[in-house]
Amino acid sequence: MLRIIIVDDEAVIRMGLRAMVTALGHRVVDTAANGDEALEKVKQHRPDLLLLDIKMPGTDGLTVAEILSREMPLPIVMLTAYSDRELIERAANAAVMGYLIKPVQEERLGPALEVAVDRFRQMQATARQVYKLRNQLEARDVIDAARRILVAAGLSEEEAYRRLQATAREKRCSMKDVAEAVIAVGGK
Repeated sequence: MLRIIIVDDEAVIRMGLRAMVTALGHRVVDTAANGDEALEKVKQHRPDLLLLDIKMPGTDGLTVAEILSREMPLPIVMLTAYSDRELIERAANAAVMGYLIKPVQEERLGPALEVAVDRFRQMQATARQVYKLRNQLEARDVIDAARRILVAAGLSEEEAYRRLQATAREKRCSMKDVAEAVIAVGGK
């Protein structure tokens, strides 16, 4: 069961979407009639998914999606009466996970919600993996630089690596931390 916020400037559409979302076994935690209200309610409720109209008075849905993609990423399915290429591209750039043309039908809404959540999870897992790999690469570069300093001081490559490893175990810290200390001392 997903916790969903519905955002549309038309009350009738919000009510219809609420009925569909509920029939699909999900829970509508709140609704909003404009973009500013949507941002406030997303921060308040932290939903699992946002159903978001594009064209609304004030802050439009695409601007809301762009703000949330930077500040508080979550799966977003855009709802619109427009199939304009420019809107679709802007939605894709805002990390929108789904795009439905109104009138929305329940048999299309269910799969769109599932796909959006799955894509979002995959995107988050990929981002975590990239972050982890980037940190590992950075640590390896720092360790290699420290190892070169120790080799220049007279140790063999293997001895330098073992020294970094042993010091990390002894000090109960990462090899990167030890390597940074060696670089700080060796660079003076």
